[in-house]
Amino acid sequence: MDEALLALWNGLPVFLVHSAISLAILFVGVGIYMWSTRHDEFALIRAGNTAASLSLGGAIIGLALPLAFSLAASVSLWDLLFWGVVALLLQLVAFRLADLFLKDISSRIEAGDMAAATFLVSVKIATALINAAAISG
Repeated sequence: MDEALLALWNGLPVFLVHSAISLAILFVGVGIYMWSTRHDEFALIRAGNTAASLSLGGAIIGLALPLAFSLAASVSLWDLLFWGVVALLLQLVAFRLADLFLKDISSRIEAGDMAAATFLVSVKIATALINAAAISG
């Protein structure tokens, strides 16, 4: 029992720092994503727009997946920062490309177009899975 408590005591600071850094990168990524869209996700969600909620939820999951894999594969705090930021940038670029592929996606999300939102989420999560696997090696 003493060994378990000692291991917890020794590992807890590393866990807290790595979790805090990962969450900070995630929040920054979500903020950049929301800033880069032409529509106000929170206003649409508050108004009951399911397509906006699905799209934002897909973006959050899409950013979190490669970040989680970079957290699992990192060997140091600098490693986590580097790969976390790389994962974030790759995902944001992929999201923008998907948005460009779907013509006038912001208007379609604002209108509650679930077909567009579902396709967009699929692209975001598929890209996240591929980036996550590439990061984890």
